[in-house]
Amino acid sequence: MSGILIVEDEERLATLLKDYLLAADYNAHILNDGREVVTWVRENSPDLVLLDLMLPGKNGLDICKEIRTFSSLPIIIVTAKVEEIDRLLGLELGADDYICKPFSPREVVARVKTVLRRSSNPAAVATGLVLDQERYQATLHGEKLDLTAVEFKLLSILFDHPGRIYSRGQLMDRIYPDQRVVSDRTIDSHIKKLRKKIADTSFDDELIHSIYGVGYKFEM
Repeated sequence: MSGILIVEDEERLATLLKDYLLAADYNAHILNDGREVVTWVRENSPDLVLLDLMLPGKNGLDICKEIRTFSSLPIIIVTAKVEEIDRLLGLELGADDYICKPFSPREVVARVKTVLRRSSNPAAVATGLVLDQERYQATLHGEKLDLTAVEFKLLSILFDHPGRIYSRGQLMDRIYPDQRVVSDRTIDSHIKKLRKKIADTSFDDELIHSIYGVGYKFEM
């Protein structure tokens, strides 16, 4: 069970987020004073920090910068100032994601899951591949891959288990759970298109490998 630190001075909102995270099987702790955050992170090593920008005592930007001097733990920045997002992204703060207020608590939980999955997958770090499961969007070193829903599902399955070989039949069962009748060559066609879209980016290494007579795997 992962530990999430919620840094939010709006008590009602912080409690709501904690309740949703607990329901999703995460441990959660709340801090409402910016001056307490860095020390708490050093002493408790949370798995992820949900960090509001506007805090009493010390603002979120300074906290994020200070945490990055000693830890690479995932940080999701929360802000009510939508107009600041472009500037925040350009500051190279080291945050892993951002969320604008007002937001749905369910969206926050989904973002937390995505960031934790990404940070725990060595392939994500090595390749710079980011998959947003809620939006069916994929980026490779910041370049968006314009994938269809099926291509995204294929990439997600392979990416979640690097090195594991999937047969065409296994991939079809995962992509088409309704057991519709499709040719195993359909998978080959989707893989071919997926590879082309990856090759069209500035990333040179092959990520999806064919295993002759068996299937496919994700590996650098």
